[in-house]
Amino acid sequence: MEDKRQRARVQGGWAGPVNNRAASRAASGTSSHRNQAFASTTQSRVRREEQLPPERQFVFKAPEEVVRRPPEPKRIENQGVYEISTSPSGISRIHLIPGFIDLNEADWMFEQLLQEIPWRQRTHIRQDLSYDEPRLTAWYGELPYTYSRLTMKANADWHPLLTMLKDRIEDFTKHSFNSLLCNLYRNEKDSVDWHSDDEPELGRNPVIASLSLGATRMFEMRKKPLPEENNDFTYVQRVHIPLDHGTLLMMEGAAQEDWQHRVPKEYHSREARVNLTFRTMYSDSEAMRT
Repeated sequence: MEDKRQRARVQGGWAGPVNNRAASRAASGTSSHRNQAFASTTQSRVRREEQLPPERQFVFKAPEEVVRRPPEPKRIENQGVYEISTSPSGISRIHLIPGFIDLNEADWMFEQLLQEIPWRQRTHIRQDLSYDEPRLTAWYGELPYTYSRLTMKANADWHPLLTMLKDRIEDFTKHSFNSLLCNLYRNEKDSVDWHSDDEPELGRNPVIASLSLGATRMFEMRKKPLPEENNDFTYVQRVHIPLDHGTLLMMEGAAQEDWQHRVPKEYHSREARVNLTFRTMYSDSEAMRT
């Protein structure tokens, strides 16, 4: 009787003695039930995902950063004919002939032209501001030549050395030329900015023969952007051509319509360079027919 009262005081009722084995089985049963429920839920979710079409299943992918990088310039320095682009305008082609003039002969020609050509520095006017061209020029041809709103008068009095060079280039290229623009880059600070030789007087797809004498300068070309690029040259094709003493460069096809070129300033050469660019000029009526 005393034992019953003691158990009542401890448990608050007529509870029997605690059966540890039974409690353990009860707890185990509860845990097993929970595990079964979790497994059932997981299997149900997997079955649902397996039933979904692949395009509706969610797969996490880290976002990829899209980076558009300007293409590396293509460097051309070996002799050969290169088709640098193709477009509705046609094929843009350059022909590089290093050593067209023998070095010893080129040395003599360079000195003669440097001393005997009537070089002049011309002044441009842009937006009511005037500035001097960063080079000296001379023009030879039976027709005047206008570029950047600057007109060079006709000059049919060719220097004999220039006539000889014209004949030699015509014999090699099988093209005829009637005009010549001479450029003198006095040092590395002289230059010519981006432009195309696409004046109407040159006709469609003109052939330009460019002979370099003196210091090596880099000749750079860049393709004109597509209309949707809004005149942005950041991602266009580029070509770099080092023009050495005695090198002849031919630009043909759509190279003027689809590309621009320049000779940039440099900071490692203080020697002069003479560049002779032979071309064919047409009168207004002739240009319309080309």
